[in-house]
Amino acid sequence: MSSWPPPQRPRASPFAYVSQTRYMPGLDGLRALAVVAVMVYHADHAWLSGGFLGVEVFFVISGYLITLLLIAEHERSDRINLVQFWRRRFRRLLPALFVMMGLLGVYLAVWYRRPQGRTRGDFLGGLFYGSNWYQIVVGQSYTASEAFAPLRHLWSLAVEEQFYLVWPIIMVVLLRRGRDRLPRIALWLAGASAAIAVAVGVLFVSGDVADECGGGGNGYATLFGRCFNINDALYLSTFTRAGGLLLGSAFAMVWRPMALLRGPMRAKGRLLDLCALLGVVVLALLTFKLSLSGSGSSFGSRYDPWLFRGGFFVTGLATLAIIAAVVHRRAFAGRILGNPFLAWIGTRSYGLYLYHWPIYQIIRKFAGVPLTWKQFVLAMAITVPVTELSYRLVETPIRTGRLRAWLRNEDGARRANHEGHRRKVVALIATVSMMMGFAGVSIAVAKNVCVGDVECSVEAGAAAESAGPASVGPVAVPTSAPHGTTTTTTDPTGATAVTSTTDGSTDAAATTLIAPDSTATTIAGAVDPLATNHGAASTLPQTTVPAVVDPAVTAPVATAATLPPTTAPAAPAAPAATTIQPIALGESVMLGALTNLQAGGFYVDAVKGRQGDEMAGVVETLRANNQIGQVMVIQTGTNGSVSSNDLQRMMAQLPPDLTPTVVFLTVRVPRGWQDANNALIRALPATYPNVTVLDWQSASMSINICKDGIHIACGGTMAQFYANLIFDAIGRPDLKR
Repeated sequence: MSSWPPPQRPRASPFAYVSQTRYMPGLDGLRALAVVAVMVYHADHAWLSGGFLGVEVFFVISGYLITLLLIAEHERSDRINLVQFWRRRFRRLLPALFVMMGLLGVYLAVWYRRPQGRTRGDFLGGLFYGSNWYQIVVGQSYTASEAFAPLRHLWSLAVEEQFYLVWPIIMVVLLRRGRDRLPRIALWLAGASAAIAVAVGVLFVSGDVADECGGGGNGYATLFGRCFNINDALYLSTFTRAGGLLLGSAFAMVWRPMALLRGPMRAKGRLLDLCALLGVVVLALLTFKLSLSGSGSSFGSRYDPWLFRGGFFVTGLATLAIIAAVVHRRAFAGRILGNPFLAWIGTRSYGLYLYHWPIYQIIRKFAGVPLTWKQFVLAMAITVPVTELSYRLVETPIRTGRLRAWLRNEDGARRANHEGHRRKVVALIATVSMMMGFAGVSIAVAKNVCVGDVECSVEAGAAAESAGPASVGPVAVPTSAPHGTTTTTTDPTGATAVTSTTDGSTDAAATTLIAPDSTATTIAGAVDPLATNHGAASTLPQTTVPAVVDPAVTAPVATAATLPPTTAPAAPAAPAATTIQPIALGESVMLGALTNLQAGGFYVDAVKGRQGDEMAGVVETLRANNQIGQVMVIQTGTNGSVSSNDLQRMMAQLPPDLTPTVVFLTVRVPRGWQDANNALIRALPATYPNVTVLDWQSASMSINICKDGIHIACGGTMAQFYANLIFDAIGRPDLKR
């Protein structure tokens, strides 16, 4: 079919000669720069804070090329065959996607089964190209750490595929009104892109945004009963990210390679090279200066306002400046970006994007954990060969139809070994299909269990609390009882108070608070069963003792005293004096050591995401209910700024005469508020003589904590190390294990 338009079409218009779209290696070079930026950013945000803008560059290129192809097809045949267009897109995109997801499914089914339940929705979202909407609905932040999220990167492919489904239909409607109207339509599309940029800027939520959806707080909204992060939705949704696609589409309507050779721009190659250079400089500045989000100043995260208030739009304009030059035959930019090395990367950019993220996740396990340079080199050593195999054996043969022709022997060749090769290929495909089917069934029936350290800590804490009468707070235990009897009380943590006497008199110092898995002294000549039989306290009867603070008790009694026998007549039992078990209040870090602290006799109240003002409220509530004894341990400041007022409120409830031992732990958290919080905590002893500061920030440097640099619930001896520091701080090293 001729590439020239029919004679009746006006030849005076520079927009008439585009029916043949040539290969433009410069665009592949631009793709190469974009995908490399994304891969570097995904390895470690600190290496290239704005590398994610490579996705926006992809959007602009996709909008430009798809619109160019649709216009060219309409000029050749005066129609657009939607079925053929979608078939070509599916052959280009789906095979590699399905292979990647299948290989990942096999890996999970065979080597890493725990996250299968959590990835089920990701697989469905990727299968139906709805990953971006799925992530918005379930609250999967693009920057969230902790989770094993091997398909999080598919959100951008979902945006593009949704565009491919809808945009050809729109183009059919637009082209029916005449191609001579395309320049005017281009202006409208550019205006729509600018309007999207304005809308995103207006909807953007500045300031600190909590890391979790919470009750209509700053940065969150509720739709159809689902709470979602507004800024994440702006980043992920198809509507708000359509700006780059529309910019590229608009540019394709007025800047077509074949038309440029016959229009006034044919001799402007050097001017366009300057535009391309300016575009590259702007993109470089944006990728080094912008970021998606970072630490909030007081809590949570803070998103980059420059990104959401014009950053995406400027990225699109800079990309257009480069495209303008690389598609012009007389511009030097196309030859530079189209060099063989960048062109090779660009032609495989789709596969590189598909495979690199799951490989990163397999290496580091959790999103948000930076790769080391050695890990990055290892990831590239795996990604590049896998991508090349996918390109040669999957993408190219299926896209060009060569695989089907070879299987059917449509070229007519009757080589003796052709049938044998074909049977081997069919057997290989069948084997791989069965493996993927097995993986699919394994994922479908997998249990939905916790994966991340913090999440598992929260679940373990909830399970530990539910094991005892969690409705009872810190429990008071008697410090006196009639001699000649032994009484026991068990608190919600399983710690047991054992009181023993030898006669009918009373002894105010005859009570020991014994924790599971800890030792106790001999009481009235008998050996406490917990000293030789760990966990025996769980077999003792449980009784609830009213929580009463006895100001007369000046310090917790660690061991039982044995009085000499007496022959005095038995006296009526006096009212029992009581003491309250030590209390530990904290956040998700302390949750990781919940059972370890409980084993030392502590009542533990640790909640993920707790802020300083909430902690002050907890202390005030405990004091109002007379549930604070002589020992209080507090760790606050991990999740956000703690004010001096918060600390004053806590200490107002912890006077030395009632609570002589108060231990505050410093925090270790790679966020902006860490140093300010620790400075306030370290200054407390100067004002409050009953405060001791346990420097967790410094102490934790001697051990390997979790990969996020915050938590201790990822195995090993971290939790016991944390608990032992607290036992030392309260003067009870005997509780250490």
